Amino acid sequence: MAARIRKGDQVVVTTGRSRGVRGEVLAVHTKVQKATVRGVAIAKRHAKPNRMGEGGGIIDKEMPVHLSNLMLIDPKSGKPTRVGFRILEDGRKVRVAKASGEVIEG
Repeated sequence: MAARIRKGDQVVVTTGRSRGVRGEVLAVHTKVQKATVRGVAIAKRHAKPNRMGEGGGIIDKEMPVHLSNLMLIDPKSGKPTRVGFRILEDGRKVRVAKASGEVIEG
């Protein structure tokens, strides 16, 4: 199945404690249907100091969010939109924003 959300996309969170927050997708975990988004679902994690000289302490880490809780940002209007697919004349399958019909690059 083709991916509706990919690395580098701009998305908005639709539910949960980070609702309404926009961010860039850092990674997509296809097996568990989750994505890591910059600035979303921040959790505190305790880290030990390591040999490289990096000190330990409490660090903030972005946790994965389920793909069903994310909506892609329409490149034309800047609002959240659903994603569809279209096959172009040259045979390429591309993602399309349902709201505006704009082709989503990437």
